[in-house]
Amino acid sequence: MGLAADLSSQWIKVSEPIPHVLHVELSRKPVNAFPAEYWQAYGALFTRLAREGRDVRAAVVSSALPKLFTAGIDFASAADITQGGLSGVQQVDDARASLSLHGDIQEYQRAIGSPQLCHFPVIIAVHGLVLGLGVDFVSACDIRYAAETAQFSIKEVDIGLAADVGSLSFLPKVVGNHSMLHELAYSAKMFNAEDALRMGLISRVVPGGRDEVIHAALELAGIIATKSPIAVSGTKRILIHSRDHSVPENLDYVAAWNAAALRTQDIPEGLRASQEKRRASFAPLRKPTSKL
Repeated sequence: MGLAADLSSQWIKVSEPIPHVLHVELSRKPVNAFPAEYWQAYGALFTRLAREGRDVRAAVVSSALPKLFTAGIDFASAADITQGGLSGVQQVDDARASLSLHGDIQEYQRAIGSPQLCHFPVIIAVHGLVLGLGVDFVSACDIRYAAETAQFSIKEVDIGLAADVGSLSFLPKVVGNHSMLHELAYSAKMFNAEDALRMGLISRVVPGGRDEVIHAALELAGIIATKSPIAVSGTKRILIHSRDHSVPENLDYVAAWNAAALRTQDIPEGLRASQEKRRASFAPLRKPTSKL
């Protein structure tokens, strides 16, 4: 069976346009607004990919809708979470309601941050409107491309809350202009792809719209998919650890990681391929499950 077998769901289409590369397309008309079932399916997809033995070496996340990435959370879903939580059950008192809501928020955070769990890089390619929750999606991915049409907003203050799913946690570690980040988070002002590039939120502005930015992201994913899975997965883990720890702590982590990882057969295979001027052939990180 193919790499993308059984991964698609109601609003998420998963395909394998390039060997070892998955394309995850978000498609809930008319504006990709996210009710609970939608973001839960997104989290379940990447959690499953992190657990299963599929030989995925890179993934691209995009919107299937031609004019925009997402308008953010579905307002009806947001109201449900604040009033009754994901279970919809009214609690006995405020303390119990708060504990229940705390758990719901953490579930939300885990779902949107689930690309961080994967051993492979996740590239997000956005176009058009990227509002509220869309910025959370972007900030939790490893590599971020935007079409020149992209327009962003950290929108949560406009509906009376501090962004709680990832933007305010990831972005201070991602962007280089904290003054600009504070300005945008407090005001919910729109900012464009060039602004996002200037502050460090994205690494590339792609001329054109949806098709062009997806093409660029898939091209990069195809390059990454030719590299050693041991090297790429280790690089991702070490970069994530470095983001959240001091330099001495990260150096210790790298030493421990590479004490095992340097024993890979990928190194001699990579050297032979370079000498023989051919593409290297690397084994999967894990044996696939019987379903694959």
